[in-house]
Amino acid sequence: MKQTFLIIAVSLISISSFAQWKPAGDKIKTKWAETIDPNNVLPEYPRPILERTDWMNLNGLWDYAILPIGKVPANFDGKILVPFAVESSLSGVQKEVGKDNELWYQRTFTVPSNWKNKNVILHFGAVDWKTEVFVNDVKIGTHTGGFTPFSFDITPFLKQGQQTLKVKVWDGTDSGFQPRGKQVSRPEGIWYTSVTGIWQTVWLEPVNEKHITYVNTVPNIDKGLLTVDINTSNTKPIDIIEVKVLEGNKVVAASRAVVSQSLELPIADAKLWSPESPFLYDMEISLLSGGKVVDKVKSYTAMRKTSYGRDKDGIMRFYLNNKPYFHFGPLDQGWWPDGLYTAPTDEALVYDIIKTKELGFNMIRKHVKVEPARWYTHCDKLGVLVWQDMPNGDRSPQWQNKNYFEGKELVRSAESEANFRKEWKEIIDAFRPYPSIVVWVPFNEAWGQFKTQDITEWTKLYDPSRLVNSASGGNFYHTGDILDLHNYPGPDMYLFDAKRVTVLGEYGGIGMPIEGHLWQSDRNWGYIQFKNSEDVTKEYVKYAHQLRDFVKRGFSGAVYTQTTDVEGEINGFMTYDRKVDKLIIDKVKKANLEVINAVNDK
Repeated sequence: MKQTFLIIAVSLISISSFAQWKPAGDKIKTKWAETIDPNNVLPEYPRPILERTDWMNLNGLWDYAILPIGKVPANFDGKILVPFAVESSLSGVQKEVGKDNELWYQRTFTVPSNWKNKNVILHFGAVDWKTEVFVNDVKIGTHTGGFTPFSFDITPFLKQGQQTLKVKVWDGTDSGFQPRGKQVSRPEGIWYTSVTGIWQTVWLEPVNEKHITYVNTVPNIDKGLLTVDINTSNTKPIDIIEVKVLEGNKVVAASRAVVSQSLELPIADAKLWSPESPFLYDMEISLLSGGKVVDKVKSYTAMRKTSYGRDKDGIMRFYLNNKPYFHFGPLDQGWWPDGLYTAPTDEALVYDIIKTKELGFNMIRKHVKVEPARWYTHCDKLGVLVWQDMPNGDRSPQWQNKNYFEGKELVRSAESEANFRKEWKEIIDAFRPYPSIVVWVPFNEAWGQFKTQDITEWTKLYDPSRLVNSASGGNFYHTGDILDLHNYPGPDMYLFDAKRVTVLGEYGGIGMPIEGHLWQSDRNWGYIQFKNSEDVTKEYVKYAHQLRDFVKRGFSGAVYTQTTDVEGEINGFMTYDRKVDKLIIDKVKKANLEVINAVNDK
């Protein structure tokens, strides 16, 4: 009888949640939007590079209010589905906030009884842009930046029973100087809808007072070594870290060190990671204090090397695991018609990566956006190289892309420069543990580009395990590892650098509108347009053959625009709703593999 009442109660709660939420607006949606349960939104563990078994997902329906700056909500406007941005359909709200207002969130939660004597950490995957957090009406922390995870230990502010969590967000979008990517207050052309507020998973995690906070690994395949760096909280100098590296159930390396020291583990006869064979080693990491394990996490790593050097003809090439390797992939902007920055489900999140592999590509350029941590784990597991862009911000006074830059660089304000440096460091800190990332891209097409040589050299020094593409598409300086040309629609090599790797960082953009799958009925564009898949595919293959010839002359990587249509852009391999493949996949794959293999076919 009790079980029957429980089932009825749960059913009533579920019905109530659906009654309070439905997708807003009449824009196109993906098939995954139909499967969303507001009681179980994005339930997957959000940080797979450092995983514990016990956690609580706070996604779901929260109260929300949009108020002028400085006002505190006496009442709320309704319900919002977290973690979808307030401007998105899947939030159930689809309202603009703007620079003169603030977005308030509120929900309650109860700490599980078995978390007694634990520290409770409140995690945010990402919130755009300035976030203030209140627990039981006490302001406990602030964070700025729209693309990186952050957390607070909320243990001292908890009380008996039900807890109240409030979040206040301000986002100036393109009225301020913060990194924002393609977001603008008035979207058109290649500029898209603003994204305000919580857009990644919010979650709670119980830990002991002494616990592990960060894991990073750096492989050295030439020496057969894996360097492991661990950060901890509240530990003493005599506390110990233990790392085990596993291949299946077999421990292939193990080591211990005090918490202040890096560990070097020899990996004998290492299995190397590549897009063709994305082998990952599991890791078990323990924190010991007084001889007892006080924290234990699961992680993973890969043995792989990204570098560049001269091939047998003296051309500078990308190398992967000490062999010439052509990087080829789509420009992937990671936008969704229903969730904007946020994929509706984890299945949707991985879908674009799977499709990229089906098209024969081995790389993705993640364009002026940063994804949730799970996206990078999917790339690690499926085998995709990632070029990671810094989301742009500020102004673009001039752009020179046919020559090395001879103008005057943008001078940012102190606030703007500080915003950039802070968030770029946080992006690298958060995502360098993921082996799929092989290239950092600080600037794109002069968008907010400043102090290029300084930023490039800082990036190289801060993470020497990756290559740096300092200026994708110009303004070009003799710095970094890559000269990156942009040319639309077809490939062209109008500059070449004999000392660095030369790539075609953007080309293509072949458009094809498909009725019933458009974000808007007019103002749709591509660099050129066709009316059917056969003609678009024929044009794509023509460009691929041209690119193949340029590979033999010196290109070592290329990026085709783009993975999907995005709002008014209709130049994707797929429609924006992911319901139609616009090109003939087997023909595209054949052409792509010919391009990739051309680096070794000379």
